[in-house]
Amino acid sequence: MLDLKQIGTSESRQLKQAQDRGQLSHAYLLLSSDEAEALNTAYWLICYVNCTGEKKPDGTCPACRRILAGNHPDVFLIDTEENKQSIAIDQIRPLKQELAKSPLEGDRRYFVINHAQKLTLPAANAMLNLLEEPAAPVVTFLIANNGGQILPTIKSRTQIINFSQQAASSKDRLLLANGMSQEEVDQVKSSQEVDQAVKYFYQELREHDSLAIVSAHQLAGLVKKQKQGTKAWEKYVWILLKKWGEKDLEKGDYQEAANFLADLMRVDQMRQSNVGFLNNLDYLALKWQQ
Repeated sequence: MLDLKQIGTSESRQLKQAQDRGQLSHAYLLLSSDEAEALNTAYWLICYVNCTGEKKPDGTCPACRRILAGNHPDVFLIDTEENKQSIAIDQIRPLKQELAKSPLEGDRRYFVINHAQKLTLPAANAMLNLLEEPAAPVVTFLIANNGGQILPTIKSRTQIINFSQQAASSKDRLLLANGMSQEEVDQVKSSQEVDQAVKYFYQELREHDSLAIVSAHQLAGLVKKQKQGTKAWEKYVWILLKKWGEKDLEKGDYQEAANFLADLMRVDQMRQSNVGFLNNLDYLALKWQQ
């Protein structure tokens, strides 16, 4: 049962600010171990936008009541069906038809996919096609408890909001939000030496230092020496490099940081084509010597 009082406080504030500034994304991935809280938060935002009461969202106006009861023509919820453990493609296909329709009562429609980690591969691919429709006045909320079970191509097309969890550190939340499983996160707990090596490598890249190629080989050797979870450590390095790039972007270093993040996207494509870890590091080192 939906409850607008049981929401993520900071997460709902973030969504409200985006709405008030006219900057609401077309798609969000809400990650939380408490999926009910994340679902409530998505509906809180939908009610906030459509509420006709004075204190929005009041949860009692006609629009809010219909939204919470599942009877609003512009709000669609997809969830696992009774006695089924996954969300099938047949549940996603009707949303494609809805994209061709105009909102009936507001300026946009809302698709909510609860337990998005349970999408079958065909359903996830169909969902990906929906997210690639830029002209449709739709906001999609995907609710999941594990980012590692969401296709990377879907995550790349959503704005990820990782709900605060006292049981998880900020580092764990970062890694889970970027596609690592909890098992992989546990494998990279003691990371100080790798953290330092990644930092030096990133600094040398940004300074266009020819020594970056040496650091690339040192970093690859350090990862290879880890006692367990080599693949997890490799994922960790790419996430950390992305984090450094995003930090510089936030500081206003738009051109160089954006170029670096674009190169990381190219590396991600190379990784999917089974290009080795060291070769990808070498690619960055050589690219940034130019």
